[in-house]
Order: sequence, then structure tokens, then C-alpha cells
Amino acid sequence: MKSQMEKIPGIENTPAIYRNLSYDDIFQHEQKNGETTETAQGAMTVDTGIFTGRSPKDKFLVEEPGSKDNLWWGNINQPCSQEVFDELYGKVQEYLSGKSLYVFDGFAGARKSTRMSLRVVTERAWQHHFCTNMFIEPTETELENFAPTFTILNASGLKNADYKRHGLNSDVFVLFDLAKRIAIIGGTEYGGEMKKGIFSVMNYYKPLDGILTMHCSANVGKERSDAALFFGLSGTGKTTLSTDPKRPLIGDDEHGWDDEGIWNLEGGCYAKAINLNPDDEPLIYNAIKRDALLENVKLNDDKTVDYSSSEKTENTRVSYPIHHIPNRIESGVAGHPENIIFLTADAFGVLPAVSRLTPEQAMYHFLSGYTAKVAGTERGVTEPTATFSACFGAAFMTLHPTKYAALLGQKMKKHNVKAYLVNTGWAGGPYGVGSRMKIKLTRSIIDGIFDGTLDHDDYTTNETLNLSIPNKMGNVTSDLLHPWASWSSRADYDAQAKKLAGMFIENFKQYVDGSSEFDFTAHGPKG
Repeated sequence: MKSQMEKIPGIENTPAIYRNLSYDDIFQHEQKNGETTETAQGAMTVDTGIFTGRSPKDKFLVEEPGSKDNLWWGNINQPCSQEVFDELYGKVQEYLSGKSLYVFDGFAGARKSTRMSLRVVTERAWQHHFCTNMFIEPTETELENFAPTFTILNASGLKNADYKRHGLNSDVFVLFDLAKRIAIIGGTEYGGEMKKGIFSVMNYYKPLDGILTMHCSANVGKERSDAALFFGLSGTGKTTLSTDPKRPLIGDDEHGWDDEGIWNLEGGCYAKAINLNPDDEPLIYNAIKRDALLENVKLNDDKTVDYSSSEKTENTRVSYPIHHIPNRIESGVAGHPENIIFLTADAFGVLPAVSRLTPEQAMYHFLSGYTAKVAGTERGVTEPTATFSACFGAAFMTLHPTKYAALLGQKMKKHNVKAYLVNTGWAGGPYGVGSRMKIKLTRSIIDGIFDGTLDHDDYTTNETLNLSIPNKMGNVTSDLLHPWASWSSRADYDAQAKKLAGMFIENFKQYVDGSSEFDFTAHGPKG
């Protein structure tokens, strides 16, 4: 798909503007520019330099009258002045002037009635490739009359030498002006800044209209009537577990939920590639072919990918268009979900493999968002670290977490949705002592949720964690269902469980403000 474009507002003397290139044309530009290397499987691979993950401390939003009272200010959504944004916006425009540029025009949101039109301007062909993979491409007719409602200018090669004067964190900047509907990026090559930038923007606008936006993957059964949502941070298994040969994929990372049902925000998938193998993840493995774009992987001499290598980062990634998954929902939309699964990588090794949650417990664990950050996902994270991330994606939430929780609770109640907590982390001891749950085990548990194997009354309640744990589940052994049974010492397990419960309790205090609407403390761990 090609379309002529003469000018980008504010950017001057552009020798050429390449708009919505075809994949074949993108490959030619990448090769001509020396940006990527072709793998033996026909995919392209790029190195993103020192930035192999997001740079969350460099994300700022303009404190302006139209949005400042809605935003969840703090370490995640840091304020900057209008003057600082305008100065850097001018520098970005000046930096991009005189360069040949790539423009992607498309959409976020598969449902046409609620989607957002977006434009991403980049200086590198591979970044255009990334956007073509990850966002929804317009038809020829839509492109002819295209008008973006939000724009990203990515000046990845521009560093901000004046960041101290501006009151910013470093010479990297990821700034949003919600009034102007513009974001600017500088100093970082990481493609995920564009993807998560648009998600953050959708997380602002859509919930204000009563539409829940969610950091989750989604699939549906063959009858198309039993959609499921998988919540979890990077590395917890959203992409892996939702990409199921028995259940068509709706999307792997970001979704919306309106009065008609759920819909994918994206047009592609962005999967972790570390230790990828065809036995555990055949659909993802086979999706890495022509048109896919790998990030920061190691190539062998024969141009095959060494997926086991973390030489450059633990956060090796691959983006690919969703049509590379043969078992998918073409439209990207489905009805209301029947099941919600909260995925957590428990670094303490005390959470059970699966727990059944009441609606109130679901609200508690949604707001808590307990998991472990996986090495390489963010700058400075070199090993799994226990953390709490509201709504299983606090880094992308622009409104207060209770805004999303209120919408989730309303929709779960209205549509009678079941919820489960599934541990994809450690068993038999904490990180460094125990071992990580096997993907095949977790898949069998997910299958049991869908096929009704867990629909019985033979459950045990762990009083410390306040969780309802099944005593039986097909062929899964009791030591996996009952985590204390896999530890060498029950006393050590109980002490570790009490420690984790205390962390839950302390974290949840921020959501108890004297009102009863979000006081779900009685439904969380007891300590």
C-alpha cells in the first residue's frame, strides 16, 4: 500500500516521505539503510542499542487544564510543563526536517465505532516496519481521506542535552501532550515505546467514555461464545498461553471491552523470544518468518536465531502481523468473556498453580497486580524482582487504577464472568531455590479452566493467602496444586507465605481511602 504525501506539519525540506510502505518496500529500505539483517527464516532482525526495554523514568505528560484533574500523577505519570514540551517539540521538528521520513497511518482498535486513528512518523525504516506489524492498517479508501486523531513523532536519534534544565530524568524523553494529541520520542531506539505510548493514550481517552482498556491477551473457543482474557505483565505468559492451537486468538496484549464485547487494540503480536522453542510455543515459533521483525537476538553463522542467548538482553522480542497466526479471529472482535485469568510469576514460590477467585477476590488481585518483573523488560532490571503493578499494567495506566477497576467490576457482574489466579512463576521454593513452572503444566491448567475440570467443590482454603485451591485437577499432582507440598520444609513455606501476604496487605493500603467501594482488604491475604 502506497500513498503520496507532500508534507508533515512543522517539518521542513523533507527529501522524501514514505507512507504506508508494503513489506517488500520496507525490506528494501531496511537493507539499503543498513538497519536490519535477514535471518535464515526470512524474518528481519534489528539491534536497538543500549535500549532493549522501555525507559519508564523518562515518560512525562504535559500538565495542562484539560487533563490534569483526570491523570494519575506520580512516578508513572510524571508532569512536565507546557513550555518544556513545546521547546522539545520544536527541536524534534527541527531534527526531523531535512531527512527522508517514514509515515504510518492506521488505527488502534479493531471495532470501527470506537477505534482511534493514529500517525507515527519515524526516521528509520525498521520503526515503520514495527508500526506496520503492530497497528491496524487502513484500506486504500481509508488512507485517501485519513485524518489522525493522535500523532507520534519519533526522533530516536535526538538526545536532549538540556534535560537537567528541563527537570527531566535523562537525555531520553517520551513526552505526551493530550491537549495537542501529540507524543514525541527522543534518544531511545526501542520500538516498544511507540506501542505502549499509543496504549497509554487509549487508556486515557476510552475509559472516560465508559470503555475499559486492558493490558491482556484474549482468545475464544471454537464455538466463538466463550472468550477469555489473560491479564499479566511481560514475561508472565499472556502471549504464550493465549496463542493456543485449540482456541482462536483475538489478540496477544491489549484489548478494549465495550457494551458489545471485547476487541483487539492492535494488528499484530509482540512476543518475548528468549528460549523460544517449537515444542512449547509452535504457533509463535512458526510466525517468525517473512514480515516478522526480531529485536536484539543473536544470530548463528548460518543466520539461524539462537533463541537461548541472552547476550544482548533477556528481553529479546519479535513483532509480527497477527495474520501469521493461522488460528485467529480475523475481525479482532468477540463477545463478552466468560473467564478472566490473572497470570502472576510468583518469585517467592508460595502461590498455588491455580486458585478460584470470587468476584471480590478478583477485584483485590486486579488492583494488586502482583508478579515479578522479568530481567531486561525495563532498564536496570537484571533479575526477577517481586513487584505490584495495578491492573497488571500500571506502567501504562494514565487514570487512577480504581477507574479501571470500577469498569471491570461492573462488566464482570453484568456478564457473570468467572475469575482465576494462575501462577506461572516458581514452585518448590523461591527464585534461586525452586524451579519455574513448566509451560505445559500451565497449559493443562488453562485447559481445565475452559473444559470444566475445575467446576467441583473439592477445594482447600489457604488461610494466610486467603485463596481457594483445588484438591484435584485431572492428572496434576497434589504437590503442584498445593505449593507447600513441594517445599522441603512446611515451616519455611509458611514463613515465606506470611512474608508475601504482608507485602500484599501493605501495598493495598493505597486503595483504602475511607470509602467502601474499593475496600476489598477482607478478600485478600490475611498475614
